[in-house]
Amino acid sequence: MSSAGSGSTPEHDEVEVKVPCRDLSDVRRRLEAGGAAPLSPRHFESNDLYDDAEKRLSSQGRTIRLRRAGGRATLTYKGKARFQGGIKSREERETEVGDPAETEGILAGVGLARRFRYEKYREEWRFVDCTVALDETPIGSFVEVEGDPPAIRRVLKTLGLDFSSALPYSYARLYMQRRHEEPTLPADMVFPTREGGAP
Repeated sequence: MSSAGSGSTPEHDEVEVKVPCRDLSDVRRRLEAGGAAPLSPRHFESNDLYDDAEKRLSSQGRTIRLRRAGGRATLTYKGKARFQGGIKSREERETEVGDPAETEGILAGVGLARRFRYEKYREEWRFVDCTVALDETPIGSFVEVEGDPPAIRRVLKTLGLDFSSALPYSYARLYMQRRHEEPTLPADMVFPTREGGAP
């Protein structure tokens, strides 16, 4: 649901949970057994987060992201997160862009620069009116489930995932926490090596 005065509307709200997962193959088997429909095969994503020099966007819980995946690029705005019943929702607006380099130039023109990059492999499924993403990242594997809160809970139960282990944080925040524990990690959440775009 949108917050009064936030400028968001329900159709522009992202409602999701993120759960750590030790075995994505087990989740994949459960999806297949449950008749889930594949939306996108496993693919590499590179995500750049932009902010101004004072980091005013991130300090307010807002995000500007430029994502490159499968030869396409998407520009996304995310508003401040809200939580209800352990489920995160936030305003999300995005559009595909034809030229990511020019988009970077536009962002620079309004005072925004890339402040953080994170990489992951993702595959997506449609299951019980939810979108289920299986993510492999440099700091572990996660399952993200997006949809209506009751459907999210049903999906997690069917997939053998514990709702109580859901994390309220973005990948950027999770990586910042990990770097606090392991200061030798690089500034960006990237895979150490890739061959032809793959680690």
